[in-house]
Amino acid sequence: MIKLKEKESHLIANMKNISYLLISIFMISCTSNTILEKPKDLISKDTMSLLIQQMMISSSAKYVKNKKLEKKIEYMSLVYDQFKIDSIRFQTSNLYYMSTIDLYREIFEDAKANLEKQKTFYEEINNRRDSIRSDSLGKVREKHKKKFEKLDSLKAADLEIKTPI
Repeated sequence: MIKLKEKESHLIANMKNISYLLISIFMISCTSNTILEKPKDLISKDTMSLLIQQMMISSSAKYVKNKKLEKKIEYMSLVYDQFKIDSIRFQTSNLYYMSTIDLYREIFEDAKANLEKQKTFYEEINNRRDSIRSDSLGKVREKHKKKFEKLDSLKAADLEIKTPI
């Protein structure tokens, strides 16, 4: 009985050692610090930021109607043409920047900051245009207020004549 307990404890100790060994091998194999080689035709960091900005705009414009009232138009090819690159060059550059996460984060933060600047700029333009439009409508209403009042009184008079007493 004592020998059986000693064998069990020895077996348990060996299993613990084997499990520690397997866990350490698993942890070492899971940590991969793979940084890819720079492609020959790498897109520069600034250009990549501008490219990502345009891609975000074009992907968000996919479901908005254009001047011809068309939806679901693929604008990515236009973005590639604008920057004179192809999708494969973008993919290889994007893969490289993804392997260097610090650069990739900088690119996206720069793109986000520039998009927010553009958003505030266009919101200010829309606010100015709306205020000018409301001011001009207010001036027109004031100018023609008496005409509108006369029309309203004429309509009221027509209603009083037409209604039987």
